[in-house]
Amino acid sequence: MRTHRFRILLVALVALGSAASAEAAWQDQASPSDTSRLARLAEARAKGLAEAQSGRDIGLIRAVLDAEPRPASANSLRGDWRCRTIKLGGMTPDMVYSWFHCRIEDRGGRLFFEKEAGGQRVSGYLYPYESGGFVLLGALSAKGEPPHRYSGNGPTAGAAATPDDAVGLLEATGPASARVEFPYPAEESTFDVIQMKR
Repeated sequence: MRTHRFRILLVALVALGSAASAEAAWQDQASPSDTSRLARLAEARAKGLAEAQSGRDIGLIRAVLDAEPRPASANSLRGDWRCRTIKLGGMTPDMVYSWFHCRIEDRGGRLFFEKEAGGQRVSGYLYPYESGGFVLLGALSAKGEPPHRYSGNGPTAGAAATPDDAVGLLEATGPASARVEFPYPAEESTFDVIQMKR
């Protein structure tokens, strides 16, 4: 009888642990460096926009970044998207890449974002954010490489920041549009945004 109760308790604890990990806050997973980057999103956006003023695509960039964010449910975000990366500042005033395929799906009860094509890929889990959007804790990988994993707070993270780690804020901007903003990417630019459309 005691063994049976112990087994029931153990199963309940495992289920609670799984639910807790599925609902883990992004702050529990993010490195201090990435927490700092996300806290400076508005600053990075303003700096990137200032550097992009002399570029040829400032009108398109403004249209993407000026779109008002709106609350989005996990259900409304799931599925296939067309997406393109836009880089602001840094090595050049701006750079707008071609459209590629992205996908948001359930993995183990959590939302997972993946840019599946192009020379530079990004993938990672999405966590609810207080503004109504989702924090993306992801990692960059090059075409032909296996997808990299976000290092975050893991015991093998090592350095304070790695060039592969990418932290961003995903927000819906319409019924069939969204964006992911990346403050202070580790390489090349001052601010990146992935424009998303159905």
